[in-house]
Amino acid sequence: MPTTRVASVDDAPAVTALLRANREAFAPWEPMRDDPWFTLDTQRTILQTSLEAHAQGTMVPLVILDGDEVIGRLNINGITRGALQSAVLGYWVSPSHQGRGFATMAVADAVAIAFRELDLHRLQAETLLHNTASQQVLLRNGFRPYGVAPSYLKIAGSWQDHVLFHLLATD
Repeated sequence: MPTTRVASVDDAPAVTALLRANREAFAPWEPMRDDPWFTLDTQRTILQTSLEAHAQGTMVPLVILDGDEVIGRLNINGITRGALQSAVLGYWVSPSHQGRGFATMAVADAVAIAFRELDLHRLQAETLLHNTASQQVLLRNGFRPYGVAPSYLKIAGSWQDHVLFHLLATD
């Protein structure tokens, strides 16, 4: 049974429910989100915009599954062609399903899509310095750390350093 599939606008209710239920758990790992972020309309719009980007070849929006149940999201973002042939991964899994291998399997799916279907050369991912669980997911999938970006993203209201990871198609 697959661990991921391309997201659809019909996934908005499930995604919204997960985000609402886990708002406090996700807060330390995400940019600050205002109340409208957690509405069905906003999540529907985000999915629609993501699907439009997918149609243009700049993104692959996926949902992470436990059977037929949506338990998270994974995006292959910023697909860049030309000399770079690269993209960036971003993902989250509901806390109720963390530690059970779903993120590892979903990242493996994304690696296969990126290198086999999209014919990319490079994938990148970034984690907060203290996000060891996500770092282990990346390491299990062959990603290697290659540096630290100071004040890389504004997470939980403050600019925070991130460990940079990459995986090459030739690895």
